[in-house]
Amino acid sequence: MIMMSGIEKVVCVSGGSGYIASWLVNLLLQHGYTVKATVRDLNDSKKIQHLLSFDGAKERLHLFKANLLEEGSFDYVVDGCEGVFHTASPVLVSVNNPQAELIDPAVKGTLNVLKSCAKAGCVKRVVFTSSSRAVFANGRLVTPDVVADETWFSDTNFCEKSKDWYALAKTLAEEGAWKFAKENGIDLVTINPGVVIGPALQSTLNITVKNILNQVNGVDQTFPNRIYRFVDVRDVALAHIQAFEVVSASGRYCLIGHVVHSSELINILQQLYPTLTIPKICADEKPQVPTHQVSKDKAKSLGVKFTPLEVSLRDTVEFFKEKGFVNY
Repeated sequence: MIMMSGIEKVVCVSGGSGYIASWLVNLLLQHGYTVKATVRDLNDSKKIQHLLSFDGAKERLHLFKANLLEEGSFDYVVDGCEGVFHTASPVLVSVNNPQAELIDPAVKGTLNVLKSCAKAGCVKRVVFTSSSRAVFANGRLVTPDVVADETWFSDTNFCEKSKDWYALAKTLAEEGAWKFAKENGIDLVTINPGVVIGPALQSTLNITVKNILNQVNGVDQTFPNRIYRFVDVRDVALAHIQAFEVVSASGRYCLIGHVVHSSELINILQQLYPTLTIPKICADEKPQVPTHQVSKDKAKSLGVKFTPLEVSLRDTVEFFKEKGFVNY
């Protein structure tokens, strides 16, 4: 596996204050990179203060304001960068206007970043943060003997019919990215993570761990009859760097470390924290939704080593405790 070094290399991270992006910026700085990160508001200290506290930030982190919907907004930031990590995209569960709140920022924002990369002429590779929702939202039957992988693609018609707007936004954004990259000779790699959990570096709470917080705080009286595809945020951030550094990296990388039913999630939390009052009853009386398999072969070829689920859950809860989100 041939890898590059980050020393004296300049890279860009869009949406630098986000959950995954914050870990990515932190690790890039640790690897010796100079990082140009974009944020929506340079004056919002709550969103950027943690970035400025990272080791190496004073010398090698530069923050810029950029707007996903403004073409040319990323030109100045991308200029001079060897690599671009495009992580910026809204993650919303409930929306009033899917087109304006999710689809436009995801699709148009991605194209705007890629257009800036094409203009710059110096970008050797773009690593795009897609989602497993661009893999699995297709209506295909998943059973214990099914092994899903990167060759699966979500179906936009299925997303629209099921009103899965986030999946639709990520699927359209990725489709547009591949088309533009092919037409403009951009070396593109996508990372497709599952439900991302683990400790956050920022003080705000991200959507993907709220379900765990609700269980820990006893907000939910029951647990859902559903399957989760989990991956640790630190694994996702490191995979982005490996996708840039490993010369042979190409195509899509589905990052899912653990496929578990919510009952298993509950059991692990109870074992880790015996004093918690966690729901023991499933939300419905239907047969338990079966788990399935997701191939880890391609992710492992990149050098990804998945964090044990128990470690991710423990570190997530400890983050809740540190930031005062838990009731007990």
